[in-house]
Amino acid sequence: MRILIANRGEIAVRLIRACHELGHGSVAVYSDADRIQPHVLAADLAVRIGPAPARASYLDQGAVLQAARASGAGAIHPGYGFLAENAGFARAVESAGLVWIGPPPEVIELLGSKTAAREVARRVGVPVVPGSEPLADAAAARAAAAAIGYPILLKAVGGGGGKGMRIVRTEGELEEAFARASSEGKAFFADERVYAEKLIERPRHVEVQILGDRHGSLVHFGERECSLQRRHQKVFEECPSVAVNPALRHRLGEAAIAVAAAAGYRSAGTVEFLLGQSGEFYFLEVNTRLQVEHPVTEVVYGVDLAQLMIREAFGEALPLHQSDVVPRGHAVECRIYAEDPLRGFAPSPGVIHQLERPHGPGVRVDSGVREGSLVPLDYDPILAKLVIWGEDRPRALARLRQALTEYRISGIATTLPLFRLLLDIPEFQAGALHTGLLDELLARAPVQALEAAVDPELERAAIVAAAVLAAQEAEHLPQNGFEAAERDGREWRLAGRRLAQGREPK
Repeated sequence: MRILIANRGEIAVRLIRACHELGHGSVAVYSDADRIQPHVLAADLAVRIGPAPARASYLDQGAVLQAARASGAGAIHPGYGFLAENAGFARAVESAGLVWIGPPPEVIELLGSKTAAREVARRVGVPVVPGSEPLADAAAARAAAAAIGYPILLKAVGGGGGKGMRIVRTEGELEEAFARASSEGKAFFADERVYAEKLIERPRHVEVQILGDRHGSLVHFGERECSLQRRHQKVFEECPSVAVNPALRHRLGEAAIAVAAAAGYRSAGTVEFLLGQSGEFYFLEVNTRLQVEHPVTEVVYGVDLAQLMIREAFGEALPLHQSDVVPRGHAVECRIYAEDPLRGFAPSPGVIHQLERPHGPGVRVDSGVREGSLVPLDYDPILAKLVIWGEDRPRALARLRQALTEYRISGIATTLPLFRLLLDIPEFQAGALHTGLLDELLARAPVQALEAAVDPELERAAIVAAAVLAAQEAEHLPQNGFEAAERDGREWRLAGRRLAQGREPK
């Protein structure tokens, strides 16, 4: 059967590979900005669905369904983002006689509401952060804050990815924060409702991967640590968490399964929790899709979650039981974004002129770009995910350090320097993480520290500059064929390194 991937970038490439390994045909969709991107070239068929803006292409449900009909696809996998957690789209797919690869529409609808999901957790005895129902206006928010106690977190009911969230520490901040959270909720999720939660100071963000089938089986695959976030957006994940011992892992897993079972869950999903400094945990939300960070779970537990999602959608029972789920080693993931750390993480669109990926044991790169790729400004800026596995956390981080020295992207700015810098931060090395740590580190990190982490790129620029200098002086150099060329190349490389170190080329 042909499966249409209603997405782009690295997740589309990932899912196309899963389709092919299972013997299914694949169909890519693309906008005008993506017509020669890797996911388009990797698929068996590709269908244009509109111009660059997401609302006119990847978010156009009619265009996606028409692409499925035109290509003869029998199923649709939404990946993450775009239409992945849209219950209306899931219903439209099923109404069109196609297989929806994901949780049932009614489950997406139930758990897509953060307040309804909190009520499900409450009903099965899973602790939730003290909070309110949806608030009518700023006056209602003020009353809720007085009952809960400052500081609070205002959250859009349909929110996710850090959108529609505002910390409020005093009553004077509340009115503007409420307006902003409501406005973002309406803009990003077509739902302006906002609710309030007690702000848990310096918590860890841990999440449990679940997988269920239509035959009543539900299993979990341990936890992922997702505490390194910039403005509520995850940038680095690892599995397992250094803060979770086997007993706590069992409790978290049981809580995740209880919530999923109460909602009638099947397919892949993630139950998210806040973990307090004393080991207490609180239900946060359920993501009814495959997460960006799913690869760290895959490499630690030896499973292919993308393939299991597809097999479940076609009616297969899960091929494993909870007793079969055994972790091995430690994995970390760096999200490589087209953002400039030296300019406040501003978007960095453009053409990738050079791309060199790391290789070696325990190194996995899920990428949606190649040399020559245009990185447009229209979509999420994630380019790739660098996933590293090691026998334990220290060895995984040592392998990550080496991989980061080998990873080269030029033509645009990326977040690679951020991860090079993080590896030398004592709190990071010790695993002493919390959701505000990265923002704190960036607030106190001097620009020079980030500039130093960009050195590998600076060296390449210096090499090019030295090569130009060598070419300009070519008339003064002997021309003895390959021998001279090899020697000259060696000389300008050495000169480039001297320039990169601030020294004059000899």
